[in-house]
Amino acid sequence: MSSVAITPQPKTSEAAVSAAAGVGRAERVKRRLTSPWATAAAIVIAVLWTIPTFGLLLSSFRPAEQISTSGWWTFFSDPQLTLANYGDVLFSGSASSPQLGEYFVNSLLIAIPGTILPLVLASLAAYAFAWVKFKGSGTLFVVVFALQIVPLQMALIPLLQLFVTFLQPFQNALHDAVPFISERQFLPVWIAHTIFALPLAIFLLHNFISEIPGEVIEAARVDGAGHGQIFFRIVLPLAMPAIASFAIFQFLWVWNDLLVALVFSSGTPDTAPLTQRLAELAGSRGENWERLTAGAFVSLVVPLLVFFGLQRFFVRGLLAGSAKG
Repeated sequence: MSSVAITPQPKTSEAAVSAAAGVGRAERVKRRLTSPWATAAAIVIAVLWTIPTFGLLLSSFRPAEQISTSGWWTFFSDPQLTLANYGDVLFSGSASSPQLGEYFVNSLLIAIPGTILPLVLASLAAYAFAWVKFKGSGTLFVVVFALQIVPLQMALIPLLQLFVTFLQPFQNALHDAVPFISERQFLPVWIAHTIFALPLAIFLLHNFISEIPGEVIEAARVDGAGHGQIFFRIVLPLAMPAIASFAIFQFLWVWNDLLVALVFSSGTPDTAPLTQRLAELAGSRGENWERLTAGAFVSLVVPLLVFFGLQRFFVRGLLAGSAKG
């Protein structure tokens, strides 16, 4: 008699099944987002969102008398263009309409450190919460996460009192080391933006860093790497898309901020940001708001450059972990 060898069929692992299910869900979501109806809805939303901005752009090039007597849509029936609004905003030296150049520099001196400081502290704290086990880490992380629900307005006055009590002596000591920065008194604004940004930054970066495979961290520890080497050589490069994504949000928030600047800056041209000056361009009764239209588009230049310069990292950070299987 001849015997027939029966080859056992390999069993499908649970990981393969879950990975296939994840790919199937991703394909379904992709088909829905790329369907004709989704595309049409996105186009409608984009048009509705762009129309007011387009009207503001046209108004910034229209003469003041045209702006005060007719709507921006009348430009197509009576086109009149002028660069006087931009010239008044950028090159005027009068007391009623000072140049925006100094305020532009102030916004850069506020926004760049106000973005870098919370990112540095948040990335270190996120790594510690994710890969450094210590007593009470879970409770402390929940407390940090819960700080996001505290309204910013509730912390302004207590934080201002704290700065007056403890920060003023330190700022006087800093004057001898860095006179340019200390004279402008940017330190309270930097610290305020850092404090308000840390809870969300730690939460977002922790979620990304904790998804790094544990085998990579363990292999580095076996090779003798300490926490500093693991953070700078492994975690930081892998987390760069998430860091860049939050950097865009933080920079835009600080650049467009007015409330924190009004509370913690002195309000003089030495420390006032661009947003504070934009709020004053229209005049006390709103009679000169053609300046505001031009100034608004001047302030848009840097955010647009930041967004388009980091767009690749921004998309990667948003999609990071979405296709994990």
